[in-house]
Amino acid sequence: MQLTSTNFADGEAIPERCAFGVPDSVTHMSFGSNHSPQLSWSELPPGTRSLVVTCIDPDVPSVADNVNQEGRTIPADLPRVDFTHWVMVDVPPTLNGLDEGACSTGVIAGGKRDTPGPAGSRQGLNDYTGFMAGDPDMRGNYLGYDGPCPPWNDERLHHYRFTVYATDLDRCPVEGLFTTADVLAAIDGHVLGEASLTGTYSLNPAVRDDA
Repeated sequence: MQLTSTNFADGEAIPERCAFGVPDSVTHMSFGSNHSPQLSWSELPPGTRSLVVTCIDPDVPSVADNVNQEGRTIPADLPRVDFTHWVMVDVPPTLNGLDEGACSTGVIAGGKRDTPGPAGSRQGLNDYTGFMAGDPDMRGNYLGYDGPCPPWNDERLHHYRFTVYATDLDRCPVEGLFTTADVLAAIDGHVLGEASLTGTYSLNPAVRDDA
């Protein structure tokens, strides 16, 4: 299998229009256009019956004490954890990709009420659900794609790994407000092939200049 995007090549920067947060000279960050990126996949294995799409950032600080704090930075060597930006199941294998913005446009406070996407597909919770839980203006269930918004004072460049899994399942056996962990457990033993594409992003001017 192969996975590509017209928005960025593997290892290159994700464009700001595909980000949840963009640089702001006054406030460090403002909301972006939050377009889901264009994706194209090919060479699906024989017997593929549905696809799963995920996007995970493995570079999120494991300790949030200094996140977006004036006069502080998050050291690059701080241990990191995964953060889900997107999980979608039941994508028809008859499709060969997704247009830019097909699954997200704009930042919606409290998360999307309606989740666009291919006919028959279902969108799961991303980790903005937990991240925004303490903000009364933003908390809610964040479904589908919400793009990069790394801490603006993080010394590490963040990497966003998009993966498409080809499965032998007509329907992924998850229900309700499912997560990436739920999906990966459900498709275990049913994956016929997979392909990944990694983009980078930072809101730290020093890191952006070095990238």
